[in-house]
Amino acid sequence: MNNEDKFVFVIEDEESISKLICLYLSKSNIKTQAFYNAEEAVKELKNGANPDLILLDLNLPGMSGFEFLEKIKKDDNIPQQSIMILSARDADEDIIKGLNIGANEFITKPFSPSVLVARIQANLRRDAQSTEETISFGEYTILLNSCVLKKGTEKIPLSTKEYEVLEFLAKNPNMSLSPEKIYSNVWKVQYGDITAVAVYIQRLRKKIEKNPNECEYIKTDFGKGYIFCI
Repeated sequence: MNNEDKFVFVIEDEESISKLICLYLSKSNIKTQAFYNAEEAVKELKNGANPDLILLDLNLPGMSGFEFLEKIKKDDNIPQQSIMILSARDADEDIIKGLNIGANEFITKPFSPSVLVARIQANLRRDAQSTEETISFGEYTILLNSCVLKKGTEKIPLSTKEYEVLEFLAKNPNMSLSPEKIYSNVWKVQYGDITAVAVYIQRLRKKIEKNPNECEYIKTDFGKGYIFCI
């Protein structure tokens, strides 16, 4: 597997362990960014960082690993990531909690660095080799199984809700979709703040349209709603 374009966040407060993990990953040509607390990692994710995988300790200063998991899974402005927990906590309830919140795998300390790298590579390989359903438009491809938008080979960072709105539009192309219809299908409720649809449409246009004022893909159907053109 070609690892040169792979990027991993390492969130671990013990500097010696963090440096060891980053060293072994770098030997496999996997790029890393180390964080000694979860707050800094959250800031990077909100600023648009989009790692292929996050390696997460649980016992962190300030925000715990569990709190980090809950925060990024609930934040619509943070792209969803593959997450592997690496922790000295090995109680069944901790493992179950981590997996239920959204971690893909739970690895206990102490660990073999080479085995850890192999598990990370296996996780990245599963993501890369999974059979993907896709929808293409222009230079873009939506990977439906991975919930990812790509422009060529570049991943475009999308929040969970941005992705869900885009997927719904793309699955219903070339037809007028009212804000009410989009809201009920994406937010899964009948009543709510319909203006949220316009907010997310605007965000998507900024990310995929060459000129958001002259849209090629998400067009306004005046008085009716929006049309996704493929």
